Amino acid sequence: MQTIDLSGQSALVTGASRGIGAVIARQLADAGAAVAINYRSRGAEADAVVDAIRRNGGHAIPVPGDVSDEAAAEAVVKTAVEQLGRLDILVNNAGVNRDRLLMRMSAADWDEVLSVNLRGTFLPTRFAVPLMVRQRYGRIVNVSSVVGLSGNPGQANYAASKAGQIGLTKAAAREVASRNITVNAVTPGFIESADSGGMTAELTDEQRRQILTRIPAGRFGAAADVAGAVLFLVSPAAGYITGQTLTIDGGLIA
Repeated sequence: MQTIDLSGQSALVTGASRGIGAVIARQLADAGAAVAINYRSRGAEADAVVDAIRRNGGHAIPVPGDVSDEAAAEAVVKTAVEQLGRLDILVNNAGVNRDRLLMRMSAADWDEVLSVNLRGTFLPTRFAVPLMVRQRYGRIVNVSSVVGLSGNPGQANYAASKAGQIGLTKAAAREVASRNITVNAVTPGFIESADSGGMTAELTDEQRRQILTRIPAGRFGAAADVAGAVLFLVSPAAGYITGQTLTIDGGLIA
């Protein structure tokens, strides 16, 4: 069985203090990458992720900063490069949701979700790409959602931001492919996470049963399912895959 080896590479994972982002960061570190753990407000949780990676023999650093803010996003990328020496991998995972029916959704609800989820993907990418172009190598993965493909009642803002990530992925991939840089997206479905609940956190038992009947795999996903896909996309084995959207949903929208 081939093992993915990221030794000598450095990665930045945004929104990595918990949930899917934290599991992605740990898997990258397990594969040998040095990892910058970005967070906006959950410093203690980010430190816990860093400590867990270090206890397992890996190299990780915490990097605070709101990646939806231009100056902060630039500082996050700069700090990661200064402390890790280079940047080979960027995983844009930072995200929020403010669910509400469209007719009751405020402009503030819309703006916040689009800012964090879409602007917060664009800005780190904008600052990472010149570095990757100079070194003629890079792997970028954007963590979107099946909601960006299918839509979902009460999530117009979230769906729009996640669909926007997919469009950004395709455009960016075309711009940088000639420089040996790949840009892909993953679209998780219903994912359960031990520390943040994922999309299943507020579901009632009846809702869970109904959703499970629509998932051919017969189960909700785990954060490790998403992290495994990301790990493949940033590996040398995926060097000829770019501009693609990999759906991780157990067959939900197949």
